[in-house]
Amino acid sequence: MVVQHTEGEANTSAARAEWDAREGDGRARDLLGRDAGAFLHQSLSSPCVATIAKAEGIWIEDVAGRRYMDFHGNSVHHVGYGHPRLVAAIKEQLDALSFSPRRFTNDVSVALAERLGAIAPGDLGKVLFTTGGSDANEVALRLARAATGRFKTLSFWDSFHGAGFGAASVGGEATFRSHIAGPLLPGAEHVAPFHCYHCAYGHPGPQNCGLACASMVDYVLGREGDVAAVIAEPMRAVPVVPPPGYWQAVRAACNRHGALLIMDEIPTGLGKTGEMFAFQHDGIVPDIVTLGKALGGGILPIAAVVARRDLDVAGDFALGHYTHEKNPVTARAALTTLDIIEEEGLVERAARLGTRAMDRLRDTLRDQAMVGDIRGRGLMFGVEIVTDRDTRAPDPARAEAIYYACLAEGLSFKISAGNVLTLSPPLTIAEADLDAALGIVETAIRDQAG
Repeated sequence: MVVQHTEGEANTSAARAEWDAREGDGRARDLLGRDAGAFLHQSLSSPCVATIAKAEGIWIEDVAGRRYMDFHGNSVHHVGYGHPRLVAAIKEQLDALSFSPRRFTNDVSVALAERLGAIAPGDLGKVLFTTGGSDANEVALRLARAATGRFKTLSFWDSFHGAGFGAASVGGEATFRSHIAGPLLPGAEHVAPFHCYHCAYGHPGPQNCGLACASMVDYVLGREGDVAAVIAEPMRAVPVVPPPGYWQAVRAACNRHGALLIMDEIPTGLGKTGEMFAFQHDGIVPDIVTLGKALGGGILPIAAVVARRDLDVAGDFALGHYTHEKNPVTARAALTTLDIIEEEGLVERAARLGTRAMDRLRDTLRDQAMVGDIRGRGLMFGVEIVTDRDTRAPDPARAEAIYYACLAEGLSFKISAGNVLTLSPPLTIAEADLDAALGIVETAIRDQAG
């Protein structure tokens, strides 16, 4: 198990110290010490604060044998960990064809490209594979430049699109930008994300901004005049859901000003939100979509760029040129993952279970003043912990205390934005396990209320 912390969380808090004292184990401490000694240190990753020895289904297990329901999974575990059908398919592919040099094609990679083109809406039908989501976004940005003859981008503060220089430039998280000496990618313009109180939370009234956030995108596109693409997450994995009409307005602005719309579906795609693609909730089709994380079934790394067919304009130069661009093993993992999602009805299941979970939490926690909002789509939802429900002032200390109380009861998840309990279980989770996890969260919140 790896406990994830967001920027600004106190790594030496009382709740963390209590957890370390209670859960300390000689084997774990030895492994953590080796980790700290071997890896370059960086925020959110190394050194780690816990261990993992086994992952199966919705469960992870540490080296001391403690088991936790994993409601984070870095967004890779849509089909659960170690799905037997997926493991068998990968083993079979290893025996049949384990690698393909990039200039040679193979049936399984072509079949995956065709499959992604078939499930994507509109004319999204041309594909390129990479080994990770950051690279997929870099390819999308290169393609946008090639197709438009422009170099500028418009993206959002607080967004995340990867750790490469280009991806970090269009991203808006300080963790991936502030340490870099010197300039990032030129022409990377940013605007405020959709997160105003009245708009994002659906509170009508005289202060309603009337989608001013979308109007700002239109304004900047018009003022700059030479933006190649808007790149964005259709729903922020924090999670934050866009207000109704937001993406239709941004799509229209892109059309008006000749900018492409790139949707980064790396954490949200492949059914997590109750639609195959999160942007389908908003009734739009982007020009380019990027996929990753869960595409490899929680076992192998693979990501994809899926673009409009008429954007296939870069044949004279390399867009990605990755050694594992047509790796048959990762392609087999992705194809099998798509089969599992479709044949087990996991998209519809995520929609149903997610609605049920959020309805339950809204009912059981409606009297808890520390709960500012419960929001999300499908099986990506969050509980906002605040000091005051009216002002929504964040309460990170209480959120962390709730987190460690849940961890002690066998539930692991992520705290986002410092104060949002972000719950994102596998789409395969049994209803009884989901109910048990929600009960753990409810009890921890009530206990904090005193």
